[in-house]
Amino acid sequence: MEDSPSDPNRRHPSAAADDDDTATTPLLLPGQWRRHLRLKTALSSELSGAVGDLGTYIPIVLALTLVSHLDLSATLIFTALYNVATGLLFGIPMPVQPMKSIAAVAVSESPHLSPSQIAAAGLSTAAVLLFLGATGLMSLLYRYIPLPVVRGVQLSQGLAFAFSAIKYIRYEQDFVTSKSGPARPWLGLDGLILALAAVLFLVLCTGSGDDVSTDARGMDCMDECDGDDGGDVESSRSRRNIDRRLRTLSAIPSALLVFLFGLVLCFIRDPSIFSNLKFGPSKLHVLSISWDDWKSGFLRAAIPQIPLSILNSVIAVCKLSGDLFPDRELSAASVSVSVGIMNFVGCWFGAMPVCHGAGGLAGQYRFGGRSGASVVFLGIGKLVLGLLFGNSFVRILNQFPIGILGVLLLFAGIELAMASRDMNTKEESFVMLVCAAVSLTGSSAALGFGCGILLFLLLKLRRMDCFSSRFLTSASKDSGDGRNVAP
Repeated sequence: MEDSPSDPNRRHPSAAADDDDTATTPLLLPGQWRRHLRLKTALSSELSGAVGDLGTYIPIVLALTLVSHLDLSATLIFTALYNVATGLLFGIPMPVQPMKSIAAVAVSESPHLSPSQIAAAGLSTAAVLLFLGATGLMSLLYRYIPLPVVRGVQLSQGLAFAFSAIKYIRYEQDFVTSKSGPARPWLGLDGLILALAAVLFLVLCTGSGDDVSTDARGMDCMDECDGDDGGDVESSRSRRNIDRRLRTLSAIPSALLVFLFGLVLCFIRDPSIFSNLKFGPSKLHVLSISWDDWKSGFLRAAIPQIPLSILNSVIAVCKLSGDLFPDRELSAASVSVSVGIMNFVGCWFGAMPVCHGAGGLAGQYRFGGRSGASVVFLGIGKLVLGLLFGNSFVRILNQFPIGILGVLLLFAGIELAMASRDMNTKEESFVMLVCAAVSLTGSSAALGFGCGILLFLLLKLRRMDCFSSRFLTSASKDSGDGRNVAP
């Protein structure tokens, strides 16, 4: 992983975007799209990174389709178009993920949200983000939110993904009721052994997620030092062999192979899928949203989603983009506007409300995505599936091994959580950990964010040179003068 410099004088999240949004990502000219699609690594790695965020995408889409009768065909088609657009505009593997709070309310609360109410919640959230981005208020928030608080939000989100992933791997899952079932059996086409084998394969191919080119540069420097000092030639040869092996392993599209293996298992687990698939896209239609739908969608789903979208879909993802791609840090305004426009296009047709997410970006980076081409490949795949199978594709998703989804989600969560490792002082770590702990136990990123901000301000206030300290200093000088007066 490409580490950002751990400079104690570093500026808070918008280091590059602070000077009139120097890191902004405006609408690009057609000539610049080619540069954003240029592969930054091997094609196999970009393809592997394309499926890095499916550990969160598939379970939520499946639950919304089965419980709230989400239009799967419209969701696949529109999220495919979003993937292609974000790959062209941002030039990094920018994810397109479900709005998680809206999805959680839709499938877990009774009565379940209807497609029109889900769309109303998505449009309400999009309107807020579009307003904040277009007016520049989002950039203002991004510029002044303390870095330890942002890291706390990222840490809590990453750990939440990892905890969910472990549940997916260890226990049977019922996405309709959002509950875990009995322990997963060791054997079978969705057993523990299969999930553990996928973990071992991914670790073997990707290691801890470090960039192999960075390791190679380090080995080259060691070789030069050994040569200057007359070092052991055999040791130098051994390091070069290790470097060659690591490059070979990292070139394997491990996440893509695991995902494709899961698709094959779908048809083995339920051969009747072949006869139930219907070819051709489902018919698109415009939703009719009543006043009651707007009221219910906003009050029940949009209100909890808005702070999560601001924190995780804009602020955290922009900061993570600067950590992973220092020369391509995104601006908060452009990302916020992007979320707004996406949902104003697709929600009217019944597509799932979506946003960008730090967890998805971390997952796609973890498995090899380094350019916009990675998500463009993903978009093309979704578009083909949406046009080829339509709503009948839910039969395939329903049989996908949940343990494998858990494995993909686990690596994405750990990668996101590791972004918080650059806290240099005990005070920064203290704020970050309190923010993360409150976010996790309260199940609310907004609550953790508020506590983190309050704690940060209290710690700064404790160090302020305020009036009372000046008064005490003046008083001590006066008393000293009194003691010096002759009796």
